[in-house]
Amino acid sequence: MPFSRVTRMSLAVAAALALAACGDKKEEPAAQAAAPATPAAQPEVTVKLGHIAPLTGPQAHLGKDNENGARLAVDELNAKGLEIGGAKVKFELLAEDDQADPKQGTIVAQKLVDAKVNGVIGHLNSGTTLPASKIYADAGIPQISGSATNPKYTQQGFATAFRVMANDVQQGHALGEFAAQAIKAKTVAIIDDRTAYGQGLADEFEKAVLANGGKVLAREFTNDKATDFAAILTKIKSKKPEVVFYGGMDSQGGPMVKQLKSLGLKSVFLTGDGGCTPELIKLAGAAAEGQYCSLPGVPLEKMAGGKEFGDKFTAKYGQIQLYAPYVYDSVMVMADAMKRANSVEPAKYLPEIGKTEYQGVTSKIVFDGNGDLKNGAISLYQVKDGKWEYLQTIGGDTAADAAAPAGDKK
Repeated sequence: MPFSRVTRMSLAVAAALALAACGDKKEEPAAQAAAPATPAAQPEVTVKLGHIAPLTGPQAHLGKDNENGARLAVDELNAKGLEIGGAKVKFELLAEDDQADPKQGTIVAQKLVDAKVNGVIGHLNSGTTLPASKIYADAGIPQISGSATNPKYTQQGFATAFRVMANDVQQGHALGEFAAQAIKAKTVAIIDDRTAYGQGLADEFEKAVLANGGKVLAREFTNDKATDFAAILTKIKSKKPEVVFYGGMDSQGGPMVKQLKSLGLKSVFLTGDGGCTPELIKLAGAAAEGQYCSLPGVPLEKMAGGKEFGDKFTAKYGQIQLYAPYVYDSVMVMADAMKRANSVEPAKYLPEIGKTEYQGVTSKIVFDGNGDLKNGAISLYQVKDGKWEYLQTIGGDTAADAAAPAGDKK
């Protein structure tokens, strides 16, 4: 049927509109590609490590030495940018002062527990470590000491308690043997400061002297704040012991040596690790010459990582006083257990501490069932020309220690 004009016009308009619509679609800009998704930031977790030592009082120089050993380890761990449990880990050191006082030690221990620390390094003294260790054990917080040597610390049955140096059973035995065999002494007088460390070491020394056929002519005591020992030494002088042994710290040992000489005692002075410091020589002056001490472990220059550690520490903090390398190792052992457990949670990494086989600066660190260092060494020293000079080492595995670089597993 022929189209009317109107019909033809309608068709033309419709066609034009259709073409226009098609043209519009062609001119639409292509949709932009979706922007790539921003990767999620890696989670970061702060690991709080408590450190406790006397930072005030006569032992403050030793406490700061310990703290600096811990800080050096923390700084190195943070520089490595460790990842544990899928998170970047930042270690933070919470340092507390226990003033070498058992009561204050328990106060700061509870403070660290309340702060929810992931682990504790310390305390310095056995007298503060012993009461504080129960608080950490009750909270399930691992504790590693680099200086508390009283054997009772690890004999309490706490799964949380460890130490990275020989204890006083080992040290007392070595001192007694040294007095009898190297000094050739048959008679000794013993003085201690009545702290858990000083009295404990003196008790072990006495046992060893008797076991080696020696005789104890006098057993006296003082305290860890005293500086005048004239009455005690005068009483001892009349008995003429060949050796005077002191169980205590350098702040008393130095003045005691000086007074021993000024009173005319001919006895040789012998002490344990608490007095095996540059500070004792400084306090004793010329009277220190020829006197003896012992120290758990081997000399720094004979340690696997001793030279490197010594260079780093002295550049940053100055002269090492005593326990800094052991405290450094304590931090590294704790971090190593966290890495192996892939967790910083105390309950998860605690079992790994007992499985430790870590080559530290001071020795190869392996713990026995009590948390004590296996095969701990004891070294003897004598003051010569105003410095402690190494004499010999009893026990330990110095050959193995020297063969492996610090940080390597064996």
